[in-house]
Amino acid sequence: MIEQGNEAERIRQMRVGFVYALAAYLIYGIMPIYMKLLKAVPPGQIMAHRVIWSVLLLALIVSLTRRWPAVRAALSKPRMVLAMLLCALLIGTNWMVYIWAVLANHILETSLGFFVTPLMTVVLGVVVLRERLPRPQAVAVGLATIGVAALAIAQGGTLWIALVLAITFSTAGLIRKLAPVDPLCELLIETSLMAPIALAWLWWVTAQGQGAFGADRIDDSLLVMTGVVTAVPLLLFSAAAKRMPYSLAGQFQYIGPTLQFLQAVLLFHEPFTPVHMFTFACIWTGLGIFTYDVLRTARRNSVATTAAAVATAD
Repeated sequence: MIEQGNEAERIRQMRVGFVYALAAYLIYGIMPIYMKLLKAVPPGQIMAHRVIWSVLLLALIVSLTRRWPAVRAALSKPRMVLAMLLCALLIGTNWMVYIWAVLANHILETSLGFFVTPLMTVVLGVVVLRERLPRPQAVAVGLATIGVAALAIAQGGTLWIALVLAITFSTAGLIRKLAPVDPLCELLIETSLMAPIALAWLWWVTAQGQGAFGADRIDDSLLVMTGVVTAVPLLLFSAAAKRMPYSLAGQFQYIGPTLQFLQAVLLFHEPFTPVHMFTFACIWTGLGIFTYDVLRTARRNSVATTAAAVATAD
């Protein structure tokens, strides 16, 4: 009876984790629509407001969850501070390029960048951490490389958007792996490091009479809510990862760029050429192979762990 109760609770937690992960990436997925609502606001000001309101919201959450000791512990280590400073630069670049690209009608390129990100992470693992690359994952990376190369040769003018998004995000992930900190505290520190620049920028544009905040109540509300759409998905995914296998939770990351891709083509009618079709086909095929290999490995390890536990009990 106890085992049945534990299994039922595990299934319930998995279902809750599924809902949390789905909600997190649905928010990421509809981000282009949200940013389009702010088209009257310059990208730099959107970025600055996103940083400031994120800091305020995250500080409130850290206070409510009593995680300030973790923040102070991270700040007491120079190596951690340097790592988070580098992450702040990378994530700041990522956010700025993303906001500009969406407002400049390059959503297709942003979705491509986030599709490439998991494979870029694999490449960094091999190059920097000297990890062994299984053959299926090597094939996946090879297919993605072929697709990106084809797009670069045909129309490389906007390919930089996808590459910058993929490189900055995956590199920040690598740094976080090497210097791990609680995700919530980490995002608070990183946004706090960006905050002085954000405040200085808003002060300057306001002094020039170009500040957007205060001109329209709807835009003001949307700018304040950028902190929510930044922090909430992180909290939802963190909660999901605690309730389900991380390899499974990670597969939800493809929901965001898929929704962005559909919005780019069906809603905002961005050009989708045969070269785009070939590039995305290569990347989707590569991601399919990559995902299958990750899940197969996780299943194999789970079976091996269970068998070892049974053998030990016997």
